[in-house]
Amino acid sequence: MKRKLVVAVWILVMAVAVHAQTVPKKKEVLKAMTLANKYFMQKWPDPGKSIITNRERPSNIWTRAVYYEGLMELYRTDKKKAYIDYAYEWGNKHKWGLRDGIGTRNADNQCCGQTYIELFLHSKDSTHIHDVKASIDLMVQSDKQDDWNWIDALQMAMPVFTRLGVIYKDTAYFRKMYDLYSFAKYKHGTNGLYNAAEGLWWRDKDFVPPYKEPNGEDCYWSRGNGWVVAALARTMQWLPKNDPHYTEYLQDYKSMLKALLPIQRADGFWNVSLHDSTHFGGKELSGTALFIYGMAWGVNNGIIDKQTYLPVLLKAWNAMVKDCLHEDGMLGFVQGTGKEPKDGQPVSYTNIPDFEDYGLGCFLLAGSEVYKLKK
Repeated sequence: MKRKLVVAVWILVMAVAVHAQTVPKKKEVLKAMTLANKYFMQKWPDPGKSIITNRERPSNIWTRAVYYEGLMELYRTDKKKAYIDYAYEWGNKHKWGLRDGIGTRNADNQCCGQTYIELFLHSKDSTHIHDVKASIDLMVQSDKQDDWNWIDALQMAMPVFTRLGVIYKDTAYFRKMYDLYSFAKYKHGTNGLYNAAEGLWWRDKDFVPPYKEPNGEDCYWSRGNGWVVAALARTMQWLPKNDPHYTEYLQDYKSMLKALLPIQRADGFWNVSLHDSTHFGGKELSGTALFIYGMAWGVNNGIIDKQTYLPVLLKAWNAMVKDCLHEDGMLGFVQGTGKEPKDGQPVSYTNIPDFEDYGLGCFLLAGSEVYKLKK
């Protein structure tokens, strides 16, 4: 009841402040996106080159796949041949394959399929999606439903299932996607990873109560919840509205965004621990960018109230561009890889995370929807 009252008061305050944030000029949004992307493409001229941090990994892993999600949205916004060529080269270098091959059930390994599908729709070359379709088909044909046991998986794979279902006009993809989603939401960790009472998700079963943050609150990791927001937006973007589970996805999406309103920081960001500002609190780009993306997508599609959410997302976007984007295009305040607030630290303006790709992908996703906003 107390949290509902806080949200209600917050909405009234924001209604008064609706004109405090101005929709940025499209050329300024595109300038920021272009600068950040240029920095990365210059740093990684060979998209097939392995990624070496604490060990060597192929460049079709989830971190790079998230970047390409963002790059494809940048290409929709600004159709520079260099962007799509860079994506095609990435796919070709990996022979349009998945890490661990067709037999993988790991959503992280399937995330590259989002861009492979985009490029298939561009080229009509079915070899681009042969492997990802084969991988997803194996899952659709099996009875196993417990694969998505961490919430990041929703963003990595739900859009793949959705788009294959649309392309092949086969609702079996939608049904299997919901089976996997409902396991994560209702079953994993005994009662599921979604706390409907607070509209947020625990990252995996390790964080389901009785686990608590230092201040006694539940642990809701910002980027993890950002992945879910993005997953729901990207799924609803393509899923037919007459799908029997569309309404549930929509309700979960709206509940999450509502839960984010009163916990936005004064500077526009969200803390890595959404309910404990003292636990590695501070500016952080990746979770914030995903929330911006989800909110801006909802505003642009008339799904959420513009008066309520526009000032929130603009405050966050303006803060991100002002406080994170370096003159050379590097992005600061990106939490490194991990699964909870303490991982991937420190987070600062100058610190370079273990992977520089996924943060940029999140930034480009956010920018692509901010670019579409109407004044």
